[in-house]
Amino acid sequence: MAAYNQVQTLDEAASAQLLDNPIWSALTTDHSHLAVGDGCARRYPEEIGPLSGMPTQSAEGYEALRPLAGTRGVVALFFREAPRVPADWKLLRGGKIHQMIADRPLMAPLSSPTGAGLRRLGAADAQAMVALAELTEPGPFRLRTLELGNFFGVFQEGRLMAMAGKRMHLPGCIEVSAVCTHPEARGRGYARMLMSRVMDEIVQSGRVPFLHTFADNHGAIRLYESLGFAVRQSFELAVVKRED
Repeated sequence: MAAYNQVQTLDEAASAQLLDNPIWSALTTDHSHLAVGDGCARRYPEEIGPLSGMPTQSAEGYEALRPLAGTRGVVALFFREAPRVPADWKLLRGGKIHQMIADRPLMAPLSSPTGAGLRRLGAADAQAMVALAELTEPGPFRLRTLELGNFFGVFQEGRLMAMAGKRMHLPGCIEVSAVCTHPEARGRGYARMLMSRVMDEIVQSGRVPFLHTFADNHGAIRLYESLGFAVRQSFELAVVKRED
């Protein structure tokens, strides 16, 4: 693997303020055209996913999220402090999330593996993508999630066996997301190859790759570090459900 020599540094690519509140920043900048909500709280459309944000964690923010929670009543937020969930919301899942940045990415070879095909995924693949995400749980993934950016997959005998793509877009940075491999295909280097394909697009666009992962997902973190990612900061995840 080789490092890219001409990439923007984090300070040149995006301000710390944007990355310190990434969901809110994406929904008020590059993905503002997708945002549902207003100045107190915003979210991605329910068919894309539950990621939501607010300028700061507050009772006003949670109240603004109530009508945005959709038919499932569930939203997912990142906070730099412990979740302070109001009585009319229920915390379904928490946990520490690492934000990792690749200022100097390291790429694996981009050639397709023997006996498998790598290609960009499209709307016709949405059902297979959701099924793979439900099996492997890389994070929330729904039928319209692929609208957030290019996704790539590895197929064997017509079956989607691994995928990775782009999720949050900020000025200067794009998130690598939905990195997952079918249990039958693990250990073949598919995740490394697909992440490299996504990272290459991000770097070629003049932006810096970043991602989020659970802090206790040590195997994934080792993979990400081998591709040039380093932990920048941590968040508290709050997957919350509106209590009607």
